[in-house]
Amino acid sequence: MTLKEIAKQANVSISTVSRVINQKNTKAASLEVQERIWEIVRKSGYTPNATARNLKMGKNSQIQNTVPKSIACIYARSNSSVSDPFFSQIAKAIEQEAFKNNYFIRHSFTAMDIANPDISRQLSQFPVDGVVILGRYERQLLRFFTQNYKNVIYTGLNPMGIKHDQVVCDGSDISYEAISYLAELGHTKIGYIGEQNNEVRFSGYKEALAKLGLPFVQQNTANVHLSADGGYKGANILMHNRSDISAIFCANDTTAIGVIHALKEKNFRIPEDISVISVDDIETAQYLSPMLTSIHIPLEDLGRMTAKTLIDRINGGHRLPMKISLPFYIAKRDSCGKLSRSRKTFADLPKE
Repeated sequence: MTLKEIAKQANVSISTVSRVINQKNTKAASLEVQERIWEIVRKSGYTPNATARNLKMGKNSQIQNTVPKSIACIYARSNSSVSDPFFSQIAKAIEQEAFKNNYFIRHSFTAMDIANPDISRQLSQFPVDGVVILGRYERQLLRFFTQNYKNVIYTGLNPMGIKHDQVVCDGSDISYEAISYLAELGHTKIGYIGEQNNEVRFSGYKEALAKLGLPFVQQNTANVHLSADGGYKGANILMHNRSDISAIFCANDTTAIGVIHALKEKNFRIPEDISVISVDDIETAQYLSPMLTSIHIPLEDLGRMTAKTLIDRINGGHRLPMKISLPFYIAKRDSCGKLSRSRKTFADLPKE
């Protein structure tokens, strides 16, 4: 497929397509148009003509490797490669950075796909130059990749081991930042909703409470899947338990959306009755009511740095395992407030 054909399908000019895929101007088109162009690129398998591009830029094409190389992305935590706004945004940045370097994404699949013998066999028949693992993975998944692929990198919030490249925002540090902020607002009884098993945000939550001299009560936590439905169920668990808390730390924004919905159903005011803070700062966070306070994770930077590090390893630029930790910050909005002594508590709910 040519740029002209992509432009025709996307109903834009050839110059717009060129600026978008070469990332020369981030304002070349609206986000909707950019996504439409990248979707066409993704489906068509279009790869840049590196020789032509190098000649246009005055580079010596003879010293450039013009054969496109390929990368695979594995969504280790989710059942769908498109349903998770956190990892899908990282993957998009990986794809765009890879494209700039004459690489393309050959596969995008999930941990469930690998568990299917037929699919894993098909994947082995189409080798790639490198693999990106998105999100916390199980040991057997890593074993599959290390046995089948030479170049593997991880990105996410759960730093994993020391044997492989990884680009992370450390979930333990993130938890401490969130709990410290709530403590500054006067909250001393803080709940947690999200996954707990092998989850650094949960262990970080407990460690933060201990460092700040605050109590940890297992009954003030809910071990649920990271989803809006999980958050909704988790909030109802805490309300059913009459948990003595004034604030809730949610493991991610999608979970927080379900938590807020459940609290509103029981007529709790946020943040007057209970404060809510979460992690990721996806775009939806600022459009909730109230606007969600969240730890901002630099998703595009995670994706770009992951692609750059993987490509550098593929090209022999480094051999020792690299761990790159990116900074984060609290996007302070309306869902967190100072502790109020005249607030409605879970103990005030009518007995069922």
